[in-house]
Amino acid sequence: MNSLQRALIEKIGMDNGFEHTLIVEMGSVTLASARHPACATVVVVGSGFKIHFKSDSASLPPELLCSSPAEQQAGDGLRVADEAALAALLRRTAGLCCALPSQIAVGYDRAVAEALAALPCRTADTEIERFVRLRVGQQKFRQALLEYWRGSCAVTGVALPEVLRASHAKPWAECSSDAERLDVFNGFLLIANLDALFDRFLISFDDQGGLLISPQLPVIDLQQLGIHSGMRLRWLATEHQKYLGFHRSVYEAYSIAAR
Repeated sequence: MNSLQRALIEKIGMDNGFEHTLIVEMGSVTLASARHPACATVVVVGSGFKIHFKSDSASLPPELLCSSPAEQQAGDGLRVADEAALAALLRRTAGLCCALPSQIAVGYDRAVAEALAALPCRTADTEIERFVRLRVGQQKFRQALLEYWRGSCAVTGVALPEVLRASHAKPWAECSSDAERLDVFNGFLLIANLDALFDRFLISFDDQGGLLISPQLPVIDLQQLGIHSGMRLRWLATEHQKYLGFHRSVYEAYSIAAR
């Protein structure tokens, strides 16, 4: 690796979520960030790069493979063809590291405390605190889903923020802890019409991500909404399954009751 290649890697890292250079060795550069705990060691291979990631999150490697299928697995790392692909992979990794469950909860209580302290009349009213925790939590959850799903609907790929909703699979009120409520795998980023039906258990998804449609929904309405049985999630992680199982059990109960 020459000095020009090293400078290029450092610049790509700085622009895509890895703003610090930790280690420079003869054949590699290791990048890191203050915003997340992952490190990326980049090696030049021909005209491309091999990247090895180190992270506390066991979810990161499988998520990179299932949501970024263009990357090639190379031993214990990933291989990309050029600078543009390296930038996209680093940017995706940084986004995932900020969105995956261990990171969403970081700073949640601090953000709640700051929001409470900013109120004009600070009281010990538990109802006010409950509302603030809900608002802050939903903001964090939405941001995490936007990062995880690359700012696009989990089904259609529509990327207009104005029509995207953060949909919980296991509803906020049903969750037993903030960890469940803020878990990026407990939900999907959906366009508004899919979100409305998902929220009311009129649609769900099977274990392979295929769309399930309640018999309560008239065919003509589905056609007008642009919804059909061939729709499916763009990808589905193992960690989604327990929350999706909860949602599907309610969906199935409602569907049976409607027959």
